[in-house]
Amino acid sequence: MLQMIDEGLIELNINGETRKVLVRPADTLLFALRERLGLTGAKPGCENGDCGACTILLDGWPVKSCLMLAVEAVGHQITTIEGLENPPIQQAFVEKFAFQCGYCTPGFIMNCQGLINNHPEADEATINEWLQSNICRCTSYQEITAAIKSVLQKNPA
Repeated sequence: MLQMIDEGLIELNINGETRKVLVRPADTLLFALRERLGLTGAKPGCENGDCGACTILLDGWPVKSCLMLAVEAVGHQITTIEGLENPPIQQAFVEKFAFQCGYCTPGFIMNCQGLINNHPEADEATINEWLQSNICRCTSYQEITAAIKSVLQKNPA
């Protein structure tokens, strides 16, 4: 059950901290993160759920924050790219040249982290399926796939 602290003021658990944020009922989680809390790692792209640039983890699963209302996130654990503590997938993106301009990279890293957490034995088909939720216009998905595989190989389940 949603409990507002005051008119429009909600509490969100973001990156392990409870944060109070003033939102309108129609504010997306992406808007609240970026404009109200200054967490700009999740990027606005298409803002209709197609590109994945706004991906965050919600209770450990990738979610497109442009499609979720901020009030829907109350009571859930939100992790943004700012809340990751140098996971192996970030280094793998560097080592495998899995980014160019970098705009989509935070969303891809969050999606890949969700994949690694939830499917530590992911096969090629699972990796390909998960990568369909994000779009990169600069690099090929071969490098991103290589980054994921390198992390999965180093950390067998």
